[in-house]
Order: sequence, then structure tokens, then C-alpha cells
Amino acid sequence: MRLTLLGTGTSFGVPQIGCRCAVCCSGDPRDRRTRTAALVQTGSGATILIDTPPELRLQLLAAGVTRIDAVLYTHEHADHVHGIDDLRVFSVHQGRPLPLYGAEPTLAFLRESYRYIFDPAIPEYAGTSKPRLSLHGLEAGSPVEIAGMPVLALRFEHGQGTVLGFRIGPIAYVTDAKLAGARERALLRGVEVLVLNALWWRPHPTHLSIPEAIETAQAIGARRTILTHLTHETGHAGLAAQLPDGVEPGYDGQVVEVQV
Repeated sequence: MRLTLLGTGTSFGVPQIGCRCAVCCSGDPRDRRTRTAALVQTGSGATILIDTPPELRLQLLAAGVTRIDAVLYTHEHADHVHGIDDLRVFSVHQGRPLPLYGAEPTLAFLRESYRYIFDPAIPEYAGTSKPRLSLHGLEAGSPVEIAGMPVLALRFEHGQGTVLGFRIGPIAYVTDAKLAGARERALLRGVEVLVLNALWWRPHPTHLSIPEAIETAQAIGARRTILTHLTHETGHAGLAAQLPDGVEPGYDGQVVEVQV
């Protein structure tokens, strides 16, 4: 199984517009962070995309992606959904609707915000196309098979709302969480690779800080934890030097092979 981190940055991205800090001006390509998304691929060729951020087209081109079998949504915030129109090419080329999965509030947001896609009463203009997408609800804690892969959605606190994280076989992906409860930690134990959000060193009201992410990772006990949703306050090399064994910062385009 292969995991690809398409983007590892926060909603501002790195570099931030107008910022001249050391990380935003860094020459290290690992410090250039687009908004968070990931791919999970099996040896049989099935591909699941997690989230559709604004840079999705550029991310998929950089990763050489030619096929997507399903999309999982963590939640409905702009930095996780606004690249949805870039799914159009896959439904056109694959000749069938592309299935999208998420919590019901996220699916309701997509229906309302992208009516041109989901409202059958809105026709395509002559000479144009729109994504052909089908929406499917996910219940946290209920495993399902998606694109031939076992997927377990888990619910995590995110400020006043919640987000879904996903365990897909030996891989788990959790972003924008503020807290991983005892039940979720227990259900994630045994994963080989854990991708986990870590905003910055100080506390934040809606996201895990780096110390909180380290504590969560150690409680779950994955062999390898990769931090995502990083800001311009931490450069890749400097952050890597401060993390404990088994925990590392992720970077855009990172590929991880995992034995099933």
C-alpha cells in the first residue's frame, strides 16, 4: 500500500501571502506547503483521495495521478473542499460518477455550496461539463469497503464541530483534530503509519499543537507518525530535529510504502 501526502500546510499555505519570515523565504522545498490532502493506493491500483483542497489540480499533476476511485472528506472547511471541480476530469475520463464519502453535515454543505454540480435541475451550458459525483454518508465507527479497501471513519473534536479521520488498513489519516478521545485512540492502535495534524508549539483552541500531537501519537503507538497541517512557524529541518523518535514532519509529495 502506498500513501502520498499531496499537501501538508494549513489554510494559509506556506509561504503565506505577503510574509517574509525565514520559513516563507526558505529554499528548502519541504517548506513549501499546499493545503492538506492525501492519496492511499493499493497494489491492485485502486486510489482513494482524501479531501479536495484549492491546489488539488497542481497536487495531482505533481504526483502523476491519472485515476481516482473514491474521495473521502474530513470536513467541509474551504481548505479541504474548494478544489472539488478538479474532480471533473476523472468522472469524464472514467465514464461514471465518482463516489464521494463524508459525514452528513459535510455532504449537506457540498450539495448547497456546489449546486451546479449536485442539483439535476441546473443543466450544463453547451460546450461545458461538470463533475459527475455521487454522495455517500459515512457513520463514524462503522467500517465499510471503499474501492476495495477497508475504511473505518472516526470522529474527532474540531472546535465547535467535528472532523472525520480514517483508518485504511495499516494507515491512519487524521487532520484538523483538537482531541483524540480514548475510544478513537484504541481504534487506531496497531496502525503502521499515522498521519496527524500538528499546528504549532503553543496551544490552539481547535487544532492539536505539536506537543499534543506528540502525546497523542505516543498513546496510539504507531510505528511511524507523520505530522501534517503545519504552519510557517516551523521549518521542516528545524522541526524534525526537535521531534522524538518515531515522529517526523511531513512534506508535500512525500511517498510512504506500507506493507499490508
